[in-house]
Amino acid sequence: MPKLGMEPIRKEALVKATIVEIGRAGSLDVTVSQIAKRAGMSSALAHHYFGSKEEMFLAAMRHILTLYGAEVRGALAAAEEPEARIRAILRASFSPGNFRREAVGAWLNFWVLAQTVPEAKRLLAIYQGRLRSNLTAALRPLAGARAQGIAESLGAMIDGLYLREVLKSGAPDGAAAVALALRHLDAELARGA
Repeated sequence: MPKLGMEPIRKEALVKATIVEIGRAGSLDVTVSQIAKRAGMSSALAHHYFGSKEEMFLAAMRHILTLYGAEVRGALAAAEEPEARIRAILRASFSPGNFRREAVGAWLNFWVLAQTVPEAKRLLAIYQGRLRSNLTAALRPLAGARAQGIAESLGAMIDGLYLREVLKSGAPDGAAAVALALRHLDAELARGA
C-alpha cells in the first residue's frame, strides 16, 4: 500500500535529481535510471510519477523558473526606484540560488529542448516575456523610447552569460556576471533617452 503524502516528496526529489544529473552530464543525455538512482528510488517509480524523461525535464525547468520568479519578485518588492528595480532583476538572475552549476546546465539544455518540444518553447517564451516586461517597465522612466531595446539587450546578455558559464569550470561567478551586466546597463543609460 502506498504511503499517503509521499508523492509530492518523491516528485520533488526526482526534480532535484534531474537538475543535478543534467548539470553533471552537461546534456540531456541522462537516463531515467540515473535520475531515479540519485533520488533514491526505482526508475519504475520515476516513470509512474512523470511518465517520461521529457516530463521530468519540463518539471525540472518549472522548478527552476519558480525559484527564479520568487527571487525576482522578492528583489523587486525591496526596490522602489526604477534603476534599483533593474539592478534587482540582474542580481536575482545571477544569485547563488539561480546561477549555480546545475541550474546553468539545466538552462542550456532547456534552450535546446525548446527547439523541438512545444511545452518547453512555451515555458521559455513565458520566462522571456516576463523578463522583458519587468525590465522594460523599469527602464521606461530612465530611457524612454529606448527602454524596450535596452531590455532586449539585457535579456540577451543574461542568456549569453549563462551560455558562457557552461564552458567554464568551477563554481559560477555571479558577482562578475552582475558587474558585466551592470556595466552594459550603465553604458546604455549614459547614452540618454
